[in-house]
Amino acid sequence: MSFRKVVRQSKFRHVFGQAVKNDQCYDDIRVSRVTWDSTFCAVNPKFVAIIIEASGGGAFMVLPLSKTGRIDKSYPTVCGHTGPVLDIDWCPHNDEVIASASEDCSVMVWQIPENGLVAPLTDPVVTLEGHSKRVGIITWHPTARNVLLSAGCDNVVIIWNVGTAEELYRMEDQHPDLIYNACWNRNGSLFCTSCKDKSVRIIDPRREMVVAEKERAHDGARPMRAIFMSDGKVFTTGFSRMSERQLALWDPDNLDEPMGLQELDSSNGALLPFYDPDTGVIYVCGKGDSSIRYFEVTDESPYIHFLSTYGSKEPQRGMGFMPKRGLDVNKCEIARFYKLHERKCEPVTMTVPRKSDLFQDDLYPDTAGPEPAMEAEEWVAGKDADPILISLREGYVPTKQRDLKVNKKNVLHENRPAAGGKLAAPTAHASVPSITAPAIHVDGDRLDEVLKEVKSLKLLVKQQGQRIEQLEEQISKIQNGDA
Repeated sequence: MSFRKVVRQSKFRHVFGQAVKNDQCYDDIRVSRVTWDSTFCAVNPKFVAIIIEASGGGAFMVLPLSKTGRIDKSYPTVCGHTGPVLDIDWCPHNDEVIASASEDCSVMVWQIPENGLVAPLTDPVVTLEGHSKRVGIITWHPTARNVLLSAGCDNVVIIWNVGTAEELYRMEDQHPDLIYNACWNRNGSLFCTSCKDKSVRIIDPRREMVVAEKERAHDGARPMRAIFMSDGKVFTTGFSRMSERQLALWDPDNLDEPMGLQELDSSNGALLPFYDPDTGVIYVCGKGDSSIRYFEVTDESPYIHFLSTYGSKEPQRGMGFMPKRGLDVNKCEIARFYKLHERKCEPVTMTVPRKSDLFQDDLYPDTAGPEPAMEAEEWVAGKDADPILISLREGYVPTKQRDLKVNKKNVLHENRPAAGGKLAAPTAHASVPSITAPAIHVDGDRLDEVLKEVKSLKLLVKQQGQRIEQLEEQISKIQNGDA
């Protein structure tokens, strides 16, 4: 009799979580107390953004990852909303662009300075107004540039082209009740939603129709979540009729019964799932819990395999999840969370123990990079494209970010205009080079003039300094009675 099959083989069986030391945390942050089941935190390889308590409106804080320790109370915030901020999401194609949704019924998109904020940011690059009630959900399209989904408490889902500040699609009739969450699939051709009517829907936004629906995915009345796997399956978290927390995996082609269903416990916090498509690991964090459970999703029954639990003493108010390109591959780090406490943010690293110092190909397959696979106009025209992948073998090195430009009359022009040169509304891409080129040439010619002027100013300052010294000597002589 063989016992070889009793323990399932997996390279992630020994993944362990570890909180960083206190001096690597972000302290004295007043994390938002608003009653909304969002993560309250968004992270990318450059910045961590946290929704905070703010009087007279809504605000969130954006910190460079290196700015650890105590955060001064006067540290500048992003504070353009007139109501509490409910959700924030970094653009996957630009590490300096972030979107925020608020109780003031608007969505705003912000350009963060390259080195972080030095003054409060009150003016967004663009404000998107189309919801009649508070907006609680925003998520960027994974592969198309400047496409953003928003969902509000008016039960409406809107797809925006941020580059032109216009609605692309508006879906008003698909959801009869409050939308709990929305998630794009791998190539952005579909998105799934969970709703207060206990249904999970898979929606084709360009046809504005529901392509698959599962009623009563979880029988409980409390909030549930639905996310897409990279192979097209749908993973949900929710509650049973007896208020026990559940996980389920669904095949969109056959939604009659779940492929796998697991019951966890009877806590009452909503379960927030975070999915790593490269490793197939799902991390489940409960709001108000003090633990992170992680599971591996595979093609073999029972499909959802429990790996382990990271436990701590403090409950979590929210959680940020670092994209793969922001991890430390030299330490075999496969995930990093930014756990929100009442007054601080604590990074938690998930590591696979390995003895070798070499790059671990099996832990780090090529992952989604920051380059969009297509423009918004191509996606609207019906094109689909998987993310453009990058290798993490040499460690991810970010490229220079381009500013977000909004042209409300035309498609987005990503070319930077010359300094000080504002373009008249261009009619086509072909005309842009001929307009901008002279401006750049003129700036080059003026360089000598500017240098001459600086030189003459320096000479003038030197002469004035000498004149002041002479006058001071004369004054001192007069005071001493020498003159």
